[in-house]
Amino acid sequence: MDELIHLTAREAVALLRSKEVTPLELLEAAVRRIEAVDGRLNALPTLCLERAADRARRMSEVRPADAPGPFLFGLPVAVKDLEDVAGVRTTYGSPVFADHVPERSCSMVENLEARGAVVIGKSNTPEFGAGGHTFNEVFGTTVNPWDTRKSCGGSSGGSAAALASGEVWLATGSDLGGSLRTPAAFCSVVGLRPSPGRVPADPGPLPFETLPVLGPMGRDVRDTALLLDAQTGWSPGDPLCLPQPAVPFSEALERPHLPARIGFSEDLGVLPVEPGIREVFRRALRSWEDLGVRLEEACPDCTDVSRAYHTLRARFFAARFGPLLEAHRGLIKPEIVWNTEKGLALTGEEIGRAERKRGEIFRETLRFFETHDLLVHPAAVVPPFDKAVRYPGEIDGRPLETYMDWLTVTFLSSLTACPAVSVPCGFTEDGLPAGLMIMAPPRCEDRLLGAALLFEQHLGLHTRVPVEPLPTSP
Repeated sequence: MDELIHLTAREAVALLRSKEVTPLELLEAAVRRIEAVDGRLNALPTLCLERAADRARRMSEVRPADAPGPFLFGLPVAVKDLEDVAGVRTTYGSPVFADHVPERSCSMVENLEARGAVVIGKSNTPEFGAGGHTFNEVFGTTVNPWDTRKSCGGSSGGSAAALASGEVWLATGSDLGGSLRTPAAFCSVVGLRPSPGRVPADPGPLPFETLPVLGPMGRDVRDTALLLDAQTGWSPGDPLCLPQPAVPFSEALERPHLPARIGFSEDLGVLPVEPGIREVFRRALRSWEDLGVRLEEACPDCTDVSRAYHTLRARFFAARFGPLLEAHRGLIKPEIVWNTEKGLALTGEEIGRAERKRGEIFRETLRFFETHDLLVHPAAVVPPFDKAVRYPGEIDGRPLETYMDWLTVTFLSSLTACPAVSVPCGFTEDGLPAGLMIMAPPRCEDRLLGAALLFEQHLGLHTRVPVEPLPTSP
């Protein structure tokens, strides 16, 4: 039974489809693994095992001929605790919603369950997904399986840690400013920020917002594409919703294309990079050269990316959390209070300036992609840091001002609606994971995933997970 946790999601689905393994057997394997390791990680603080078992029994009755593709045939998955699952405690990592149990699942979860997923539980997240380190006042801190003294990243940190330790085969995440990509880099798994609308979001109070998106996480690129296929689909409540592709992303990976020309940057001109991460990134560039790709040190002009992003993020926080702050200020962590108040104090002129700058950055990025297939850079400029630290206060000796500054390299894709993926690219001398960020033009997830797959196959790092959680680096 324990061998099942080492299967890829694709291998597990193939066994489910052929009836060689039942959904209940996979569920039992996942539960045994969770019982064995989650006490050291705190990745999945909320389980819904009776609900999952009932779902698994129903999936056992599905005939392959009757299943719409892509279908998961009863594969257990984890859902980030920002997304509603009907009848399951969903806290958003906040004391304000510590006892919240939604009656209805969000559109993305409905899509997953319609395609044969079995939700086993909720993965931990910082409060309302704010910040790149997964801790909150409801469930505490989630730690890194590669070194349990370290952060697993965030805000999809519970999902990343659960994947890397073998608790689940697939997990969902979301991304405003690196929340899928940073924890993927910290835990040596794959996290994809898709184009806005690729994965439907519920309308909520801000149905036209494009900064936050939902997306997939997996132990390798093919598994991540499989989950993306299961997440996509029409939702009348999402005005930005994109149609499903004519060819599923997982099928498109059967014919991946090597990019001809890649632009690269060690820092996008926005942040210093810790020396250990810089060395891993340079080795990753040599891997692209080994594959025969032409590399050019070039990137879009990111001079004002941080200013525009921080303004628009603050605007989003004011709209999203302003009413909550008024009613529950004492229960909300100080970083969210600060970010929301920053947004409430913005003038129309400041917001207009940031929107115009976003348009300039978008056009500059489109020009970049006229001559380059992809852009690559470090997914995180620091390695996993001490779990007791709320966020890095400096990088390579340079002080930082806000809790978000160390994530600035993720802002370009968030502002431009370009899909981006973090793929494992190596380890520091201390044995801590690092990720490579690959960014493609808008709505080009197929191109992005194909290149990521070829890079992954060349390095072979995906075979190193799942790992046994360790108190020290391996």
